Amino acid sequence: MRRRAFIAVVGGSILAAPLVADGQPARKVYRIGYLTVPSRESAQGVALSFQSGLQDLGWVEGQNVAIDYRFAGSRLDRLPDLAAELALRADVIVAGANAAVTAARNATRTTPIVMFLAIEPVASGLVASLARPGGNVTGLTLTAGPEIYGKQLQLLKDAFPRISRVTILLNAASPSDTRAIRAQEIESSTRALGLQRHVIEIRNPGDFDHAFAAMTTAHADAMFIPQDSMFYQHQARLAQLAAKTRLPAMWGLREHVEAGGLMAYATDLNDVARRAAIFVDKILKGAKPAELPVEQPTKFDLVINLKTARALGLTIAPSFIARADRVIE
Repeated sequence: MRRRAFIAVVGGSILAAPLVADGQPARKVYRIGYLTVPSRESAQGVALSFQSGLQDLGWVEGQNVAIDYRFAGSRLDRLPDLAAELALRADVIVAGANAAVTAARNATRTTPIVMFLAIEPVASGLVASLARPGGNVTGLTLTAGPEIYGKQLQLLKDAFPRISRVTILLNAASPSDTRAIRAQEIESSTRALGLQRHVIEIRNPGDFDHAFAAMTTAHADAMFIPQDSMFYQHQARLAQLAAKTRLPAMWGLREHVEAGGLMAYATDLNDVARRAAIFVDKILKGAKPAELPVEQPTKFDLVINLKTARALGLTIAPSFIARADRVIE
């Protein structure tokens, strides 16, 4: 995904600002709260990309900013408490995915919140509009609209023209508003592509084995696994289960392909995290989140894992491979 574009708690305390040698007080150290849905282990790379973005803008942890991390480990029930902890002292909260943004906004309506990895923030009620968000939330989205699901399904069909029945894996525990939007777009897209759809909904990782076994008994000839924080946290396990079905699969995030999945069409999570730092920079310098337009991604990459294709005995036409932005050999 080059061309087209976090239950552990890590936190520190800020000591009273010391006096410098000439007797003048040291400059303020701003506190950033960082809240995200997956585990620390799976989401650490994205967090480091956010830190890198801050450093590029002159914000160095331990010098002029301190970052309090909260990773929910995909347990959505922990988000309200984690958000409340951050809201007590943070100058700005960075929240990934809709559930984290919602928890942060419920915890505070005054502390600025920079969302990233959000889906359909207007329809979800996170912001009033993309151009003028209003309230205390602004930031970036993960997609440019629900049409992404149709595009992903189209690419799956392009790669394997003979498929007719697709099994879609969905997280039934995800926020209801985004789940409804996703389901509606997938329904209309599969119909337009002449595909029969078989939806399997799960609520926790304990359902993974049963779900993939059901794909086989349902006689599906392809799979579609959209982006989801729980799926992201368990990408390696999901890739192994998908391999056992020997079915072609389209994934919602590049990381799934890097973990052994077949292909994905998505934006770069690390790039989105780095760009979230730009919003934080502006807010710490006085900008109001209500007046900072929400940014949507413009670069999406098609990534194909040919090593996985060979292992599954799948043939992908050279003309389709030529369309890829990245090929994993």
